[in-house]
Amino acid sequence: MGKMIELVASDGHKLAAYRAEPAGQPQGGIVVIQEIFGVNSHVRSIADGYAADGYLAIAPAMFDRVQRDVELGYTQSHIQAGMQLRAGVAIDDAMKDVKAAVDAAATAGKVGIVGYCWGGFVAWTASARVDGLACAVPYYGGGVTNAIDLQPKCPVLLHFGERDHMIPLEGVKKLAAAHPQQIVHIYPADHGFNCDQRASYDAPSAKLARERTLAFLKQHVG
Repeated sequence: MGKMIELVASDGHKLAAYRAEPAGQPQGGIVVIQEIFGVNSHVRSIADGYAADGYLAIAPAMFDRVQRDVELGYTQSHIQAGMQLRAGVAIDDAMKDVKAAVDAAATAGKVGIVGYCWGGFVAWTASARVDGLACAVPYYGGGVTNAIDLQPKCPVLLHFGERDHMIPLEGVKKLAAAHPQQIVHIYPADHGFNCDQRASYDAPSAKLARERTLAFLKQHVG
């Protein structure tokens, strides 16, 4: 089990973060970026999972600039609330908060970033704009295919679902063609396939994506 800590961004903004530590010496650090539902039980379980795999995991509360202590579920009303909160977070501010988390995770060594849904877009953006990242792993990042012109400064592994109605497959193919040096995997799944609290959860796809992610982290973080 992890604990909540406080981070301070470069502009002085204080934000909460969930910190999960491995049992022994960490192999490196992982920054886990939330979906639009806050640092909820699912995000905390992801961080706990990476800690169990030997990494110091830090999940910053990316909505703290708009509203603190956000923890939403997956009902339609919660989805609408999450989208409204996401709209209130400027990407420049999000990058400051990511950097604060990266710096905190760097006490463990090299740092990778993993993000889901909106967090996938944040991770993709951070790969180009945040210093100190050894790699990035966006899962079904909404908006990534509209940000093809970004040029990552670190290796990136991207996961998408072929049945994702929010991220058309045509856009994913264009992204892959524009960034042949990066790795793009497509799964027979819908949006949110990694989250076992959602109806769209796809266990085989989630398992395979996690195996690929861990191999990627092992290669670039340690």
